[in-house]
Amino acid sequence: MTEPVVLVEQRDHTLLVTINRPRAANSINAEVHQGLGEAWERADEDNSVRAVVLTGAGDGVFCGGADLKALGTAGPDGVTPPETAHWGFAGVVKHHIRKPVIAAVNGTALGGGTELALASDLVVAADSAEFGLPEVHRGLIAGAGGVFRIGQAIPRAVAMELVLTGKPMSAADALRWGLVNRVVPQAEVLDTALALAADVAKGAPLAVQASKTVARGIIDGNIPAEDLPWELTDKALARLTTSADTLEGVMAFMQKREPVWKGE
Repeated sequence: MTEPVVLVEQRDHTLLVTINRPRAANSINAEVHQGLGEAWERADEDNSVRAVVLTGAGDGVFCGGADLKALGTAGPDGVTPPETAHWGFAGVVKHHIRKPVIAAVNGTALGGGTELALASDLVVAADSAEFGLPEVHRGLIAGAGGVFRIGQAIPRAVAMELVLTGKPMSAADALRWGLVNRVVPQAEVLDTALALAADVAKGAPLAVQASKTVARGIIDGNIPAEDLPWELTDKALARLTTSADTLEGVMAFMQKREPVWKGE
């Protein structure tokens, strides 16, 4: 029997959610998107849940971003189903729930993996983890919030280097610049994240939820301050996805070769 692509387990007041596709670099397809989004809905509605911990199966990759195979065979719907597209990439990047979310980054978190970390409230990372937004090397931008959220999380100059060069940042540098809260050995990531979630759960639930809502600027499940950045992101992606360079970037990645850019 095939295991679910998203595992959900409640431990005391924490909902532990695991992307369970280690053989596919824990990449996001429509099924993962739906499973994560439904876990977020459960967490928001269940009063016994006071915090969420998100991690990836295995010890190599936290999340490898969008599943290019699903994207290539089914188009955007293969990654983001239209009926729950309002949740955003992976079912979570626009899915603003009241319960605090802690990312337990157990391995590499490039592209969509970094964007999942940016969508979380707290981040615990393995000392072997890397963060980065390599989309410019695919002819794209970090369209799941990364291109504007990274500048909110770390100093502008550091953020711009990540966005413009696509080069990764080590876990040590991520801690140095405040992108993550803790860096620990890989074997300790989940326990550390669960302990942090337990600390969160010790606070009065309504006060913790209100604190998150105000701190993040969430109004009726939306962050109005992000409306314009999302609009700009969507317009930029719409232009880029019809360009020759985007096709070249994806093909070069799949063929494991250097892309040849034409600027068109």
